Amino acid sequence: MDEKQLSLLDDHEEADNGPVVCLGMTFKNDEERREYFRNELRKKLPELKKIEGFPIGDDEDIIALSDPPYYTACPNPWINDFIEEWEREKKEKYGRDENEEYHREPFASDVSEGKTDAMYMAHGYHTKVPFKAIIRYILHYTKPGDIILDAFSGTGMTGVSAALSGYEKTLKDMNFKLNSDGEILLDGNVFSKIGGRKAILNDISPVASFISYNYTNIPDAEEYEKTAIRILSEVEEECDWMFKTIHSINGQKQIDKDGNYIIGTINYTVYSDVFMCPNCSNEIIFTEVALDFETGKVRSEFDCPYCSAKLNKRILERVSEHRYDPILNKVVTFAKQVPYLINYNVGKQNFTKKVDKEDIDLINRVENTLIPYRVPLVKLPEGINTEQPRKSHGIEYVHQFYTRRALYTLSKLFDLIDRVEDRLKYYIIYTFEQAILGMAKIARYVPTHFSQVNQYLSGTLYIGSQVVDPSLTYLIKNKINRLKKILTEYHDAFNRTNLITTQAAQSLIQIEDETIDYIFTDPPFGANLMYSELNILWESWLKVRTNNQKEAIVNKSQNKSLLDYKELIHECFKQYYRVLKPYRWITVEFSNSQASVWNAIQEAIQKAGFVIANVSVLDKKQGSFKAVTSTTAVKQDLVISAYKPKHETVEKMRQQQNTEESAWTFVRQHLEQLPVFIGHKGEAQIIAERTPRILFDRMVAYHVQNGLPVPISSAEFQAGVAQRFPIRDGMAFLESQVAEYDKKRTLVKEFAQMSLFVTDETSAIEWLRQQLLKKPQTRQDIHPNFMKEIQHIAKHEKLPELDDLLHQNFLKYEGDGPVPDQIASYLRRNYKDLRGLENDDPQLKEKAMNRWYVPDPNKQADLEKLREKALLREFEGYLEELEKSKKKLKQFRTEAIRAGFKKAWSEKDYEKIVKVGERLPENVIQEDDKLLMYYDNAQIRLGL
Repeated sequence: MDEKQLSLLDDHEEADNGPVVCLGMTFKNDEERREYFRNELRKKLPELKKIEGFPIGDDEDIIALSDPPYYTACPNPWINDFIEEWEREKKEKYGRDENEEYHREPFASDVSEGKTDAMYMAHGYHTKVPFKAIIRYILHYTKPGDIILDAFSGTGMTGVSAALSGYEKTLKDMNFKLNSDGEILLDGNVFSKIGGRKAILNDISPVASFISYNYTNIPDAEEYEKTAIRILSEVEEECDWMFKTIHSINGQKQIDKDGNYIIGTINYTVYSDVFMCPNCSNEIIFTEVALDFETGKVRSEFDCPYCSAKLNKRILERVSEHRYDPILNKVVTFAKQVPYLINYNVGKQNFTKKVDKEDIDLINRVENTLIPYRVPLVKLPEGINTEQPRKSHGIEYVHQFYTRRALYTLSKLFDLIDRVEDRLKYYIIYTFEQAILGMAKIARYVPTHFSQVNQYLSGTLYIGSQVVDPSLTYLIKNKINRLKKILTEYHDAFNRTNLITTQAAQSLIQIEDETIDYIFTDPPFGANLMYSELNILWESWLKVRTNNQKEAIVNKSQNKSLLDYKELIHECFKQYYRVLKPYRWITVEFSNSQASVWNAIQEAIQKAGFVIANVSVLDKKQGSFKAVTSTTAVKQDLVISAYKPKHETVEKMRQQQNTEESAWTFVRQHLEQLPVFIGHKGEAQIIAERTPRILFDRMVAYHVQNGLPVPISSAEFQAGVAQRFPIRDGMAFLESQVAEYDKKRTLVKEFAQMSLFVTDETSAIEWLRQQLLKKPQTRQDIHPNFMKEIQHIAKHEKLPELDDLLHQNFLKYEGDGPVPDQIASYLRRNYKDLRGLENDDPQLKEKAMNRWYVPDPNKQADLEKLREKALLREFEGYLEELEKSKKKLKQFRTEAIRAGFKKAWSEKDYEKIVKVGERLPENVIQEDDKLLMYYDNAQIRLGL
């Protein structure tokens, strides 16, 4: 099957020098199209500058970097024009009706995709989600021609995935089966349909959106290779003399048969920090004293070569030197680094030697050579990542990250690239961008037992004590071949299916309401990465830089706290909610070890109006998803699935506010969106979202975040769920779903355990529930394992005794009446002599005595009433304690605080919530999603 991605927009792609059609206009060739839209972009810039996140740079540099209307290095003014075209194409090409019925359950299948694919590795960036993983989500949630949005697109993996959803080779590589109708089969069932999807990609970073463009707009492989090799050759021709060294073995210069020195070509030079011995004040070359050349490891302790004092890096003082900076035309002070080793080739043989006098002379000659080409003169911003190079090494400007040799090479390179015609220029820059970081002083010397490797630490601008100064050829020579192979393999895969814009995600004003079919996004997570700082080197050479005012990060240098991050990320999700069609899905990939950041993301999603339907943790070792029951799971990668409710449901709940029916309207809609059955290899999985406790939490969250009164207590909810919905294995279903569940349930023998980490009362109760569902048991049976599980309880958490937890949440059989079904079924399965006995048989009753078990929903409601009363009594005790003291609460039952906040919310006593919230430790509020929800919304109600 040869699946062609035909498009009303894309028929110009067959030949770059032939007639092209774009947005209904015909041009002689692609160059004419580009120039026409560049002129249009020039006219629109005054209005576009009013959009938040408009980048820093001269107008002409922004226009030169853009390929409008498909890609702009600023806000893209043609987004809605494309959306209209794409919607027409859905009807004309796919016969789609805009009112077609849409229903998907949250994607809950196993996902395991590695990061070694050549396409994935084509360009290094701080973070990337493997595109083959995203393809699975896209195939599940969308149809061919659907429009996907990613406003934190980074390198554009969502766009790559959207296009490759129509590429047969990629799908077959992922082990999908395809039939003659273009249907994609998974486990023998129709999973999706082959066909490219459209993607709108945005990032606030100009270099990120530029990389996105090049990932999804690829040139002819042969033409690319020819141009890239020519440019590399021209750089070599001018700079080759800077990378020569005399071949030397054990200090002896080698000569050829004619008596001339044998000259090698330098791959890289290792520069070492210079320190002062605190004992004798002599200068010490770090590499000389600390590097073990046999093992390649740096010694933690070493001797001073002058006085033999025992030293370590912590007690050494860095040596500084004053040097003239011709770019700044002044003398500056730097940390002293000296060349020490050279790695070079003579023919195909590789050698490493210590720097000699002739090498020093050559370096000095290079240092005194003027650079006749443009060098970026950009001052480093104050920042988290820029602090180390500034304070430790005296680096204040971008060009100071490079030796003179590297700076000359790069400036020559970009001078040549500026002369390349536009249709190839972008991808040529993309090819050589690796050298911008690879030739900077952030490239560390990391020797191994087998070879010497130069690499830079991802996510930092840290300058190590041993850095490498490589040649451009050493860095790039293999990359050109790798990229050519990718261009050849994917030549037919990309066909103008992506639209790229550069702006703040909080201000997607060019996208009209409810025009997007699906969102996949991997937003920044708190203080994980400082993108605008890390991208400063790349963007300085591109001449267009990030406007970081709306960058959604935690960064003290930008005066952005966790609270600021929460507000920034909430604004982003409000935009996502506005543009997404009702009942459609958003997938949020999350990777952060802080519960406070996880809660900020979760609250932003819900506060924007989305309903979270599934939170899964990706097990990277086994590639499987398991339900999340504790925020400690943020130590692993999470995938959040949420949907936008239907207008009629939202309106109905508003009309039903202050009545119990608003709760059941929400639950019915929510159950409709949840998976009916999840099972694998004969093992079923409890769907946590269907359990009454989680359903109650979701219902409460939706009401609170949307300014609606919570209409029902937990106990009333437990009883109501049992009355209104079929219950199976502790999970609630709609009448229309339960038959499917029952049928699939008969095919499995047991349930998989949920991923659980006990840190508080809620997770302790859930752990007990899992244990008792699997095996009703006595308190003596439970106690040893329970004590092992609670060793990670948070310091502030006042956990009730095991006996209290059991009495408040579970039931014990004490011989009154027949044995409950749950206990009886377990005993019959596991004891041969009890099989076939009735529930009131004395032998069965004796074996069942004093076993705790999970009550049925009606009895659970009674327990819940008693528990809630106990929790509220505890909360009242905290209030009395706070009246007597001005200190913060140090230890408490978080469940009691939650119950008190919920009651105060229902009574509109917002002051009580804020008053108590202010006396709780800040980290507790920020790391508990329910407390945070009540506290933040109470502050809003009080205008704080």
